[in-house]
Amino acid sequence: MNISMRWSGRAVALILSAACAVFFVPALTNAQPDRSSAPVKSAANPANAGTSAPIRRPWMDRSLSPEQRAGLLVKAMTLDEKIHMMHGVGACAEVWTEKCPMPIKGYVGEAPAIDRLGIPHLNLADGRAGVGNKAVNVTLLPAPIAAASSWDPALLNEFGHVLGKEEWDKGANVALSPTIDVVRVPEWGRTFESYGEDPYFNGRMAAAEIKGIQAEGPIADANMYLTMNQENSRFSSDSVVDERTLQEIYLPPYAAAVAEGHVGTFMCAYVKTNGVYSCENAHLLRDLLRKELKFDGWVMSDWGATHSTVDAANHGLDQEMPIDEYFGAPLEKAVEDGKVTVATIDEHVRNILIPMFRQGLLDRQQPGNWDSNVRTDAHTAFSRKAAEESTILLKNQGALLPLRADASIAVIGEAGSTKPKGEGGGSSEVVAPYIVSPFDGIGKRGKGKITSDDGADLYKAAATARAADVAIVFARTEETEGYDRPGLNLPGNQDALISAVAAANKKTIVVLDTGGPVLMPWIDRVAGVLEAWYSGQEDGNAIAAILYGDFNPSAKLPLTFPRTATEIPTASKEQWPGVNGRSLYSEGLNVGYRWYDATHTQPLFPFGFGLSYTTFRLNRLAVEPRELKSKSGAAPEAVLVKVDVTNTGTRDGAEVVEAYVADPSKNGEPPHQLRGFAKVRLKVGETKSVTFTLDRRSFSIYDVSLHRWTCLPGTYDVLVGTSSRDLPLHDRITIR
Repeated sequence: MNISMRWSGRAVALILSAACAVFFVPALTNAQPDRSSAPVKSAANPANAGTSAPIRRPWMDRSLSPEQRAGLLVKAMTLDEKIHMMHGVGACAEVWTEKCPMPIKGYVGEAPAIDRLGIPHLNLADGRAGVGNKAVNVTLLPAPIAAASSWDPALLNEFGHVLGKEEWDKGANVALSPTIDVVRVPEWGRTFESYGEDPYFNGRMAAAEIKGIQAEGPIADANMYLTMNQENSRFSSDSVVDERTLQEIYLPPYAAAVAEGHVGTFMCAYVKTNGVYSCENAHLLRDLLRKELKFDGWVMSDWGATHSTVDAANHGLDQEMPIDEYFGAPLEKAVEDGKVTVATIDEHVRNILIPMFRQGLLDRQQPGNWDSNVRTDAHTAFSRKAAEESTILLKNQGALLPLRADASIAVIGEAGSTKPKGEGGGSSEVVAPYIVSPFDGIGKRGKGKITSDDGADLYKAAATARAADVAIVFARTEETEGYDRPGLNLPGNQDALISAVAAANKKTIVVLDTGGPVLMPWIDRVAGVLEAWYSGQEDGNAIAAILYGDFNPSAKLPLTFPRTATEIPTASKEQWPGVNGRSLYSEGLNVGYRWYDATHTQPLFPFGFGLSYTTFRLNRLAVEPRELKSKSGAAPEAVLVKVDVTNTGTRDGAEVVEAYVADPSKNGEPPHQLRGFAKVRLKVGETKSVTFTLDRRSFSIYDVSLHRWTCLPGTYDVLVGTSSRDLPLHDRITIR
């Protein structure tokens, strides 16, 4: 990819990833010297240039709050030391210079220690589905979009624990994860890194994963703030979005990350929002993040996303990554010239120190280093569990699944045998210890004859399929940071392959290893479809467990699968990839399933949809209270929604119950929006009562004239069911 960036004073090859990417930079190899315990001694780090006598450190009093400790430490720092904390070193070019020294071994970014004050290194590592940056001896988990398909925040929390533990034991104390952006464009190249298309849903998943990561030691870094909804032209694209849409669709996951997840840092994105780069956008960084959301951690730039010194510093950027082009000597000069005040510098440094104190980074010695083997049997077992919980059954004609153990199986397609697809590309890429192929997983589990064909020759593949009881075609997409997909069809000859196999064998099942939605022109000719996503190192074992019924699928779609390439919310070029550098968010609030409902467009598979090997019944919906009063435009504190769920089938299983709210029509909201969900596990014949709490935001809109959230009186419908298009239970709430 040909990327041009503004790097003054030299021509260097910029890292192409957001927050990373050793993946793209050949110079970062295992031949790097390990400087993990040595302070940096250079002009960029004057604090460690000499030996100082021990000083009194009142900020080490653990009885004080993180805010108090940070304030005391800032008072003890010189201006050079403060600026030293506001930028990284290394990971900036293929040719290392004194200005851009080689980073600590392996880590994608580093803010070196200030020994005089007891401030440790900040070692930053990528990791959406495992520790990145070419780390070895780590666990490859399913992609985040897969884990989110479980619709189980507890699983995302465990996901965060596993990721956080391996980051911490690798010596990283800042984990560049999770990616929590709402999926606006179905072709977005990083869809697999995110959770889906609904802001409430993404917020729940983000908070759960962040808590898990930070419970293990590292500071979590939620990204990419804000409106980072495409990869094409991401270094210059301008997201043109109205304030109400910004507040109601794109900001809520970040609000949840702050209020519920207590995230330590955010990464500001490459893109512009309404004409201003994210990392110097005062409205995003000051007005929304600090004043409205009350965020008290720090904002770091994406790698190369800083474009100025004075504007960035004065408008809310705390730390430039990965080097000091703008926040090194130029920032010190800006302070000397009175263009940036010392008080502003102090604020930035406090923002960095507060999460460091909160996570105990100054109070404990971190175990492990980049060379540590952090894999465990428990992590391997979780990777498989997460893959099983993430696989969605989309079609099961004639109850073909689960398969008989003695059935002969033809495994068709490269993804099924020679090239299993366990992960996406870019900064989230992990060096997997292994990836179990579906052919091997099925071979270990099945008792019948198992054959395979890579699908290169359609005639040969069809013949292989015809000779088996059941044909299973494994199809994949190649998705990566840096590029959006050119379209929604499966790449190469895979659609033709599926059609040829289906013509040869009526019992054809398609397993999709994709990072996002795909079109299915063959859907009416196959008996079964499973969306397995990028399912990590246990790919083959997990899919075999699903196929043979050892695990009853319970996952649901976290985004809509469209029927055609034109029947999507962002079909025009003005919306995506944009015209003249501007991407118009003209769909407004109608993102994802909201657009399909508002335009009465039939999707192929709706948001929240997923089948099971058993059946469920929902009944006895109750909403309490049903009548409330709004005080000064404030929504009621909470509304309880209760519903009974019964397993009416012949297998134990789990169902996801989803609650949507439809606002009074005069509010101008989409037809209905997800406001609650719960996963319930039931034995055959068992009934459980599920309770949701609908919070204030469920009955609020953002009033742009008042610049605040407000509740308008009227009748709100509460709709409960098992997908955005299957909502059989209705009740109402009246707010006066």
